[in-house]
Amino acid sequence: MANADMDINESNGDSDCTTDNDTKNESSQKEGIQEKEKILKPGKKVKRGIVYLSTIPKYMNVSMIREIFAEYGKLGRVYLQLAENEADSVKHKRKWRNTACKHFTEGWVEFEKKRVAKFVAATLNNTQISSQKKSKFYDIMWNIKYLPKFKWFHLDERLAHERAVRKQRLLTEVAQAKRESNYFSYNVDRSKKLRRKQEQGGEETTFKLPEVRQRDTDGEIRSRKAESRVEDRTEFLKSIFG
Repeated sequence: MANADMDINESNGDSDCTTDNDTKNESSQKEGIQEKEKILKPGKKVKRGIVYLSTIPKYMNVSMIREIFAEYGKLGRVYLQLAENEADSVKHKRKWRNTACKHFTEGWVEFEKKRVAKFVAATLNNTQISSQKKSKFYDIMWNIKYLPKFKWFHLDERLAHERAVRKQRLLTEVAQAKRESNYFSYNVDRSKKLRRKQEQGGEETTFKLPEVRQRDTDGEIRSRKAESRVEDRTEFLKSIFG
């Protein structure tokens, strides 16, 4: 009887051990499956963020912008808009290859993470670019804004539109200049023929070279619009206050 009791107890102990081992194996299998699911499950796509720089200090270029903003997080693409007069001079003067001498008007900086872009815009806006007194940017402030729901293809579309407008304006100016030169050469030839006929026949002719009106420049158009706005405002105030 004693041997039987010992066998029963041993068998019970073995069953308890097996149940503990089974539960451990099941938990380890679940953990392994969860780890595999984490590995196989595609990660959530990180949304990028873009900040806008409304002003770019003189002597600052793309490499400097990258060096400054890379301290806050990983950067994507950086684009600085070259000034119009600088763009024209670069096209005609290829010897100016040092980007530090170029002047940029505005810029866009892309961060790999949206929260980093928001943090940079909130932290650096209206702050000094450099705290060192010997720096060129000591007395210049950052003007940074985070652009919500703005993607890089929006910037590409805007730049493509600006290039198309600039190209169309250039073609219009070239066509206008060509028409003016052709009209001028035609009238010069006509005046020569009339003068030659006058010398041969002795008849007096009163031919005057017509005046060709040139197209107004962009500056003249803007100044005219500004003057009209001022006149409209004064008339509006007079109508209110008498």
